[in-house]
Amino acid sequence: MINSYNFGRIVVDGTLYTADLIILPSGILDSWWREKGHELCLKDIKAVAEVHPDCLVVGTGAEAMMMVLPEVKRYYSEMGIELIVEDTPRACKTFNSMSTKKKMAAALHLTC
Repeated sequence: MINSYNFGRIVVDGTLYTADLIILPSGILDSWWREKGHELCLKDIKAVAEVHPDCLVVGTGAEAMMMVLPEVKRYYSEMGIELIVEDTPRACKTFNSMSTKKKMAAALHLTC
């Protein structure tokens, strides 16, 4: 459960994180960074594909500055994994609302 999100800060299950992260059903991968900064490619979220969630929510930043490359969208569609791409404030709300119904994962950019 995401308890709160503010620019550069997120609280998940009572623990504060100040760097981008990936939430998996099995735990959190903190201090997550992408190979090309503001472009999300398949290699950046390899850990998500390995657990095959029902849905991946991508938070593209407070101002939605991170771009999800077409290869990511295509791959998750072919895998039958729902992909939701939203700015991070909205992505946090979506993750929370869906997490009681589905096996969820989230990749969240916390700043821009």
